Amino acid sequence: MSLNLADCIAIYAAKNPGKAAVFMDNIQMSYSEVDGAAQRVANILAAKGIGYGDRVAMILPNTPHFPIVYFGILYTGATVVALNPLASEHELSHILADTQAKALFLWQDCVPNIGNAVGNSPTCEHLVVVEPKMEPEVPESGESFVLLMAGASPSFEMYQTMADDIAVILYTAASDGKAKGAQLTHFNLFQNANVIAERVLNFDENDVCMSVLPLFHGFGQTAMMNACFIAGGTIALFPRFDAAKVFDCIEKRKVTRLAVVPTMVHFMLHFKKGIKFDLSSIKTFVVGGAAMDTKLPAAIAERFGVDIVQGYGLTETSPVVSTNRNALENRLGSVGKALWGCTAAIRNEDGSFAGPNEEGEVVLKGHNIMTGYLNDPEGTAKVMRDGWFHTGDLGYLDEDGYIFLTGVKKD
Repeated sequence: MSLNLADCIAIYAAKNPGKAAVFMDNIQMSYSEVDGAAQRVANILAAKGIGYGDRVAMILPNTPHFPIVYFGILYTGATVVALNPLASEHELSHILADTQAKALFLWQDCVPNIGNAVGNSPTCEHLVVVEPKMEPEVPESGESFVLLMAGASPSFEMYQTMADDIAVILYTAASDGKAKGAQLTHFNLFQNANVIAERVLNFDENDVCMSVLPLFHGFGQTAMMNACFIAGGTIALFPRFDAAKVFDCIEKRKVTRLAVVPTMVHFMLHFKKGIKFDLSSIKTFVVGGAAMDTKLPAAIAERFGVDIVQGYGLTETSPVVSTNRNALENRLGSVGKALWGCTAAIRNEDGSFAGPNEEGEVVLKGHNIMTGYLNDPEGTAKVMRDGWFHTGDLGYLDEDGYIFLTGVKKD
């Protein structure tokens, strides 16, 4: 079965090309504009001989450049290696060597910190420096993104990857401190986003999803970008979290969905309570990425008058594993039930399965599980055993299958 994750943007661009896809501050781009720009990126890569099976790294913040480059890479059949803009030169050197990436799209502001890593890479032959604005600047090394885009065609025939082909490699710090590349397939990521869009958050084309979570991270990619695009919604992009700007954007743009981590919730709850914003458009707070204080749901309900969807996930699981979908289902302290198409269980040290309310290691199987760590069969074998992905997290399931996390397993 053929499937390319770039269909997240391409299908709706064909259906409703003039619909707003992304905006940031005063910048707004339609689905046809984002899709056309992604096809320009695909043509840039194809002209450099980059295509199916190759790996292309990108270090970009939450600006319209991110989805444009992300889907442009996927259009060619190449694999996205999405990296943190705060990555060090040492980290980037390791990842470029591990992935043998042939090209890097690098945010201009990051060049002084990590530019040497590209020069020292034996495989990364192409550096594209991405300018924040539309004015081209000739970089000291590499090529100008703006100039390349101006000379590229906005028409590219999408490479029809298979569902099990690797779409994205995301790096996660393992227990030994060495960054490991989780290989996620087109099916892993498309299905995880589709389940979030249709069965958890019920997205539609009227939704405006605020993306303050970094898109280089799986949570932001799946829950806010890919899921929103599948439904034909609009994404409000924020390069960095600022509570005042977030509230202002919610009011002006009528944001309906907001995904945050608990630290962001803390700042929002304590932001100048005397200042009033119209937040009536918000339907759902999605909270994940870290353990959450059990008092937060009530505090959010009191201040903002909305339910929260709390979730659990890992980089290796595309990333969403479970959610509490609404207040009626919510069980205090739980991270919800496993998603449709995903199974959670608790394993004892002897390999047997624990009963209800018995603590052990959380293990998973389903549509969202990575194929393995890149170039690390031993690391893969440690976590993929007996048909289950072993998370390293401790917890228990109650009688109804709700997951409660209690700690981290120690070797």
